[in-house]
Amino acid sequence: MKKLTPQEMEWFDVVDENDEVIGRATRKEIHEKSLFHRSVHMLVFNPDGQLFLQKRVLTKDENPGLWDTSAAGHVNMGEDYFTGARRELLEELSITADLVPFLRFKACAETFWEHVTIYTCVTSQEIVCDPSEISEGRFWSIPEIKNSIRENPEQFTSTFKIIF
Repeated sequence: MKKLTPQEMEWFDVVDENDEVIGRATRKEIHEKSLFHRSVHMLVFNPDGQLFLQKRVLTKDENPGLWDTSAAGHVNMGEDYFTGARRELLEELSITADLVPFLRFKACAETFWEHVTIYTCVTSQEIVCDPSEISEGRFWSIPEIKNSIRENPEQFTSTFKIIF
């Protein structure tokens, strides 16, 4: 019997252009067929107003090795955006925080067909990155991010550049 890959074991809701659930599929199917689905992104600030960015591990199937939002991930099948955001924040950064809804936008090619909901939070908790997801992470000043995107846009995910 063939062993399933993690991409074949994760199930997500398939949604339409209005973000209404119309089915379900594995991560692999969703990405191979460019199906609309859901994701969350969290912008974690420290009390000094710096934004934590993560660098995605090289083994990621999308945007490997690029700088991205503080934490991000797919919304699991049957899960709402807020629950997915809290889960991803804990899984990727080992923190809990008061998440504030910030922005939403519809699925498009630049988001890899994900409807995206973004949350913000401020924390002074110690961030511990999940090494299976994040190769490195650190707080950046807003001017530093602007300069880096201007000088080296290819180092950032397309979704982060849209959000920022």
